[in-house]
Parts: sequence; structure tokens; C-alpha cells
Amino acid sequence: MQFAVKTFAGLESVLAEELSRLGAEKVEPGTRIVNCEGDLRVLYRINYESRTALRVLVPITTFRATHERRLYSKVRQIDWTKYLQIDQTFAIDAVTNSQHFRHSKYVALKSKDAIADQFRDRFDKRPSVDTQRPDLRIHVHISNDLCTVSLDSSGESLHKRNYRVDTVDAPLNEVLAAGMVLLSGWTGERPLIDPMCGSGTILIEAAMLAANIPPQRQRRDFGFRQWANFDKALWQEVKSSAQDKIRPTQVPILGYDRDFKAIKISQQNILAAQLASRVEVERKPFERLEPPSPPGLLMMNPPYDERLNVDDVQAFYKSIGDRLKQMYSGYDAWIISSNVDALKSIGLRASRRITLYNGPLECKFMKFEMYQGSKKG
Repeated sequence: MQFAVKTFAGLESVLAEELSRLGAEKVEPGTRIVNCEGDLRVLYRINYESRTALRVLVPITTFRATHERRLYSKVRQIDWTKYLQIDQTFAIDAVTNSQHFRHSKYVALKSKDAIADQFRDRFDKRPSVDTQRPDLRIHVHISNDLCTVSLDSSGESLHKRNYRVDTVDAPLNEVLAAGMVLLSGWTGERPLIDPMCGSGTILIEAAMLAANIPPQRQRRDFGFRQWANFDKALWQEVKSSAQDKIRPTQVPILGYDRDFKAIKISQQNILAAQLASRVEVERKPFERLEPPSPPGLLMMNPPYDERLNVDDVQAFYKSIGDRLKQMYSGYDAWIISSNVDALKSIGLRASRRITLYNGPLECKFMKFEMYQGSKKG
């Protein structure tokens, strides 16, 4: 089968590496998507084990269309009885970037009509639409005049790991947090600190990575479980194999925040993720932290002065840089922010700059190497 695996812009390279490790072949990164090939085992493994995939789509047909009649006709020509039974429900997600089809909701409506009309003509009855929890989720993507119709094997977005009990304002998406940890190259061999941990997402994703815990360990529903070719025995084998690879974590994974509510929420989420023995959090401001002996990794998502206001954001970021210089010799510090001017106030030269998106906000994910002694040494 061919797969189109969706992710966030900037995470295509780490997703491609994940897919190769999970057994996919002909892995080709695109923009916010990675195309590959594999069998049912690979499909199940990507959904269960990938940390940076948002959805795994399985294309079933492509065609060209420049008007709604052609779109309706080509969607109706697909034999939908191969994928959908009369008593099942379906929903359609549409994405369009085309001068011919400007409204994604209209594309979804015409596609829905084509499927419903096919069933009505053949059986004098049609399956129902359920936009919340459908048995079959269908994805229609139009780029200019090229239309791709796919089955969504994931169902709900894979960023939903089922450990988030509560959140602070402006939380990081789970897939973005996992991608940040993977981009840093950290695999659990040295201490990791998040000094502004908020809801604890970076800590949780890092701990699952270090322990090799499948990110969907607590999830029950996947789109492919409703498919006619669902192989229950193979699915159980994939899950058991992934569970057998879980390992102890060897280094401290530590979170701090000055906000009492944030620490409470982090503790709840860490407990829900079954990681209380692997992650420690404590209420303490950044300027009072004393990190474990180097080498180590610090990763933080400080306020951008966008959704969370900071009185003097330039001074705030300068204080971050000052503290890094004073206390984090021998550490790699990774900071994500959409406030480029504030990042300059850190006063350190970044060794890497990666563009990522936190929701609609374009961010820079920057690495600062805090050398012990001189850089030359």
C-alpha cells in the first residue's frame, strides 16, 4: 500500500527517519507530509509507534478535475462498498489549494453527495454521516486540478495521546513537542530539564522517547479497526512487540515552573501518562534552578508575548540568556519562540535554527551550545 503521512512543517525529516525505522519503504518527504509504502504491519506500526505523525492516509485513487461535475462523477465511480457498509457512518475531510475549488467545505459536500447517491441508487438506502466518530473517515485533497481520495487510517489526529487531563494557556501540541525532542538528538543518555514546563508536554514526550514507550499506548480507537481488512491478530502482535521494547530510563527528566497551577497540571498529566516514576516536577522559578552536572540538555517553550503577556519581554529573554551563561556550562539549550526580536535579547549565538509552527505562529527553534571553558577548547 501507499501511505501519505501528515505532520507539521519542519518535522518532515524526523518523521521520514521514524517511518524508515518502522519498516516503511520508498520514503519521500514533502511539505507537511511524507509519502511511503508498506504493508498492513507497517500501517499499524506507524499509527501506534510514530511520535511525529498526525494522520496516516491511504490513497485509493487520483484524478484530475476542474469543476464540480467532474469531482462528483469521479468520486461516485469509486466502489464504496469495498470500504463502507450501509449501516456504517462516514465523514469527509477536504483540503483544497486550487483556483478551481476554493472552498473545502463545498468539496466535502459534493463528495458526500456522490457517495450517498451511489448507495441510494444501488440499495435504496444510504449510510449516515457522523462528523465526530465515523466508522470511515475519508480525506479529499485537491492541489490545483489534481484530486486525491484517501482513507484515513488514524481516525482522530495522532497528537491525541490520551494523557492530557488539563492544560495551561497556549500549550504545546504533543507531536510538536516530540518532534522538538527528536530534532535535538536527545535519546535519554543525559539529563533533560524543562524550566518552564507548563502542562508538562515536553517532559512527557521526552520520557516516552527515552523509555521507548509507544505514544499511543493509551489509545483504543483507530480508523483502521473498522476496515474490512482489519487483522486483529496482527494488530495484537504489533502492540505486544512494541510493549516488549519498553526500557528503564537512566537519567533525570526534570520539570520546573514558577506557576503553582502549571505544576499541578503537569503532575496530573504525568500521572495520566503513567510516568510518575520517570519524571519529576517542582515549583521553582528558572533563576533559582541548579541543574544536574553536565553534560545535559535544557529545552524550553518560554512565553512569546503573544497569547501569554510578559511585562518586558526583551528583559525577560535577556535574563534567560544570563542564566544560561551562569549555570548551564556543558549543556545544550534549545528554545522555541515566535518572538524573533526577543530571541536576539538572549545574547548568545545559535548553532542551529529550525523553523517550526506552534499552531498558526511561525517559530524559531534554536540551539545554544553552552561550552565548558572556551569554545576553541
